[in-house]
Amino acid sequence: MTITQRFALFLAFLVLVPLAALGAEAPKTAKADPRTMTFPQPDFEVPRTERAVLKNGMVVHMLPDRELPVVSLTAYVNVGSIYEPADKAGLAGLTGAVMRSGGTRDMAPEALDAELEFMASSVEGGIGSDAGNVSLASLSRNLPRTLELFARVMMNPAFREDRVTLAKNRTIEAIRRQNDDSKGIADRELQKALYTGHPLGRFPTVATVQSITRDDLAAFHDRYFRPGNVVIAAAGDFDPKELVKLLEKAFAGWKEEKVDFPPVAEPSREMKPAVLLARKEVNQSAIRMGHLGIDKNNPDLYAIRVMDYILGGGFTSRLTTEIRSNQGLAYNVSASFDVGRRFVGTFEAETETKSESTAKAIGLMRDIIDGMRKEPVTDQELNLAKEAIINSFIFGFARPDFIANQRARLEFYGYPDGYLENYRANIARVTKEDILRVARTYLHPDRLTILVVGDDKTFDKPLSTFGTVQEIKLENGK
Repeated sequence: MTITQRFALFLAFLVLVPLAALGAEAPKTAKADPRTMTFPQPDFEVPRTERAVLKNGMVVHMLPDRELPVVSLTAYVNVGSIYEPADKAGLAGLTGAVMRSGGTRDMAPEALDAELEFMASSVEGGIGSDAGNVSLASLSRNLPRTLELFARVMMNPAFREDRVTLAKNRTIEAIRRQNDDSKGIADRELQKALYTGHPLGRFPTVATVQSITRDDLAAFHDRYFRPGNVVIAAAGDFDPKELVKLLEKAFAGWKEEKVDFPPVAEPSREMKPAVLLARKEVNQSAIRMGHLGIDKNNPDLYAIRVMDYILGGGFTSRLTTEIRSNQGLAYNVSASFDVGRRFVGTFEAETETKSESTAKAIGLMRDIIDGMRKEPVTDQELNLAKEAIINSFIFGFARPDFIANQRARLEFYGYPDGYLENYRANIARVTKEDILRVARTYLHPDRLTILVVGDDKTFDKPLSTFGTVQEIKLENGK
């Protein structure tokens, strides 16, 4: 018998012969009751970034991560469509797009595209309602050169005429097709209704886009893209001191100048009930309802977050339980406060349902919203909501770039120190009384703007059941 065969026989002997027969005491196993098992609270410390300020005033949040040889970086710029002239709606979005696609003053778009592609790098840009961003992704060995190109795009975009024309044509085509999707119509028209007369309620039209020139884009960029107006988030395979040196070199010569922001009035806080109908011959209605809400500085933010979850934040929410599970009226239904960062945000509830159940769904949604104001939530609802919010908090830090960008955005929007560190404790302190109080303070079911996109000839009841109906004419952006 070989040594290998003898070893195999010995292992088989150990498996087949009880430990007690060898003189060893068999291990005692106690049955655990899963209903009474307890576990210590996980200890999670919110990660921090290394912060630096460049000589020209740019702020940088850095989080090194050596796991992979890649670097991601995003520059947040205090600019947005809220600052564009009303007769040039669409200017900010075009500026953000053509900054990158139009090349730089010393590099044609084709050459820029080719070099970035050769290095497997990317530089992208865009401008939204209250922030612009320019981002890069690069292999760490190509970071110095990619960063040079990134800086050129930020500081010296060329806005080449043919690329401006191409971007305008694409935007106009998108506007002409903007009424193809019922949900897109509903989202847009509710935004217009809630922010009537305010830049946040303004959308580009064919006429406003056609009026925009290449010089408009260059002037808009020159006005707002200044180093003191920028916060950068960087994560990946780098040494923070070396990255600061690279940034100083790449942005050398970009001197700080004060940005002259035009005044933007606060949205009107007046809330009036309204019923709006956008007629579209489809067999499913897109339903939206809402009113203005809160901004990030509201002291009741945490109680509102818990209330959101109970009302419409998940599969156990009241809206989902009743409208989806019990009534079978919709696949998706939700409601929440979209907390404003620079201006007051909105409260919105939404769903899509077959035309024949439109009025029933609207009535149920409004009743469930109103029900939040009538009596305290249950202990089970409260505990489930708080646990879900607290337990999901950690997923915001799953990747280094998530962390760096989160830290940069908190500074960019002026959140208070300790916001992240105190978030879970602030959620944990919320009580049933808090939720009832904020529901009665911030939910206004009697002043909702109700908007429906659908075929009113097939509704189960006329929309006039809920108030005087105003029709929205869909004109494809004319």
